[in-house]
Amino acid sequence: MSAASSEAPGGHNPWAVALVVALATFMEVLDTTIANVALRYISGGLAVGPDEAAWVVTSYLVANAITLIASSFLAKRYGRKAFFMWSVALFTLASILCGFAWSLESLLLFRVLQGLGGGGMAPLAQSILADSFPPAKRGQAFALYGVAIVVAPVIGPTLGGWLSDNASWHWCFLINGPIGVIALGLMYWLIEDSEAAKRKRRDLRRKGVRFDLVGFLLVALFLGSLEVVLDEGQRKDWFGTSTLMNVFGVLTVVAFCAMIPWLLTRKNPVIDLRLLNSRQFGACFVVMLFTGAVLIATTQFIPQITQEYYGYTATLSGLVLGPGGLVTVAMMALVGRLSSFVQPKWLIATGGAIVAAGMYDLTRIYGDTTFWFFAWSRIYIGIGLPMIFLSVTSASYEGLRKEQTDQASALINVARNVGGSMGVSLAQNILAYRSQFHQSRLVESVDPSSPAYQETLAQATRYFQQHGLAGPDAQNQAIAWIGSQLSTQVAYWAYIDVFWVLGAMTACLVPLALILKNVKLGGGAQAAH
Repeated sequence: MSAASSEAPGGHNPWAVALVVALATFMEVLDTTIANVALRYISGGLAVGPDEAAWVVTSYLVANAITLIASSFLAKRYGRKAFFMWSVALFTLASILCGFAWSLESLLLFRVLQGLGGGGMAPLAQSILADSFPPAKRGQAFALYGVAIVVAPVIGPTLGGWLSDNASWHWCFLINGPIGVIALGLMYWLIEDSEAAKRKRRDLRRKGVRFDLVGFLLVALFLGSLEVVLDEGQRKDWFGTSTLMNVFGVLTVVAFCAMIPWLLTRKNPVIDLRLLNSRQFGACFVVMLFTGAVLIATTQFIPQITQEYYGYTATLSGLVLGPGGLVTVAMMALVGRLSSFVQPKWLIATGGAIVAAGMYDLTRIYGDTTFWFFAWSRIYIGIGLPMIFLSVTSASYEGLRKEQTDQASALINVARNVGGSMGVSLAQNILAYRSQFHQSRLVESVDPSSPAYQETLAQATRYFQQHGLAGPDAQNQAIAWIGSQLSTQVAYWAYIDVFWVLGAMTACLVPLALILKNVKLGGGAQAAH
């Protein structure tokens, strides 16, 4: 191999390029989970409810998905280096602004900007690595990149919890500032577009190929309006009396109805929906949609329940997810080897069954549930998810032409992000609705005149009298304690219902996987974000 072939474009060391790219990607992926355990601090600091604070997660994921749609064309049109640096710069600036947010509205605006900046970074990172390394070394480069993608979600909850407990939730975002500035400086110095990328850019300009702006705006309007409907529906009584809900409901329907014919009739659409007509790719798209929903929803709801009803600190809630994250890292390597001789559909089906078992395990929560109960449930999920993520990537490219791979990659990544945001919204709605249902049912069974209630009240009153309260005060405290226990039981049942629904969604992956075609083994899947 010649010396030139072992250098990245511009004559730089390819491993230095790989480290810079991995650093930027690590920072972006970290922000998909770092704020999850800090939501309680965010809701308290900004004086909003936990369900409203969940917008911090969903707004980022939707904005991230919107940029993913456009990233391939924009990188080709303006150059990978330029677009990558603009993405990192916007992400870094938005992260700092998130850290100084003064209200929920300002935080959500900056979080959307952060998602728009972060969405283009991962697919561009893969392209830059492919250009920087000769074919024989690309596997090692993508392994480094894969470590960044897998380790970031593992570290995110623990780091976010520690920062929230020991500094403030603002540092979950401010921490990106210095890292982003360093990454930008190194990118400017080390990264150059390849000659092939420059030729593509010149060809696009010469042919006058234009970006499908109308299609992009329709997709963005549809995804954004749908997310508003899903997130605000429960609080606004859906479409009954809320003008806001009616407006966004109409926007969702209109954007969807206009988007489908537009994208299907364009020569160069921003998203090639025709790919979804394929049984193979369509099934993979749904698998990734459901998987993203379960992954992001559990990453948010396990820390949420442990902090609200088990008294965990944000740090401890983050540590609950840690063992599962470590198992995920180990499973990535194991599944990488298994994928050489096991068909993706069998790995996806097995992974779906394991994750469903983990979700079933979470339906057994009760008042004395321990740290390791939650940790083991997450470990089961950590075993199954890599089997799905890695396998669905290789399965999704089966039967596609070479020129369709960029569109396929974008759609699969969009499915994961949109599925994640919708999963959180769905879980929040189920939690609110089922809390109301169980509240009404349990209150019906609490009859103050019943012997069981009177006995419980008497025992609780004696307990508080023994701890220094006078007669009337002790009884009032006992009544308040009974009400608190009732609310806690309502919450447990509502969370159990959420885990049942997420488990049912995961179980659907098994039949979906079994309809997939066999693929040629040993060729190696493209890297997925």
